[in-house]
Amino acid sequence: MAGYLEAYGAGEEQREKLVKRVALWGGAALIIAIALFFTFRNWSEEQVVKHFLALLQQKNYQQAYGLFGCTPDHPCKYYSPGQFTSEWGPSSPYADVAAIRIEHVDACGNGVVFDMESPKAEPVGLFVDRATHTLSYAQAPRCPGRHLMLWEFLKQHFG
Repeated sequence: MAGYLEAYGAGEEQREKLVKRVALWGGAALIIAIALFFTFRNWSEEQVVKHFLALLQQKNYQQAYGLFGCTPDHPCKYYSPGQFTSEWGPSSPYADVAAIRIEHVDACGNGVVFDMESPKAEPVGLFVDRATHTLSYAQAPRCPGRHLMLWEFLKQHFG
């Protein structure tokens, strides 16, 4: 009896439904995977910057200085603890940590650049190295080259 229905295309119809379902689920899985990739590709570096800002908010400047790969016992050659405190300490333009906003996040080579803005200071770019998770100042607030600003476009038109 099964052979009788196959002669009239019942098998083809089932195969067609299966191919459509596999294509639909495969496409949905691909879209979800791409969305997850772009959402979490800089997650660990974002956590370093959030930890840095939390340390500044707690006024724990020694540990925040340590995120630059420097310690008070072994200060960085070109970045002393006094210079760090003058740039990020209580009398600096970045003293109000709650007002600091991360405007842009750009993946650049072996790290990520975070464009930090504060109402009382010029924007500064912080670079987080992917391998060591140490902070440094970025050469520019944004990575060189063209940028896909999809998020800014969506916020401008729908937010």
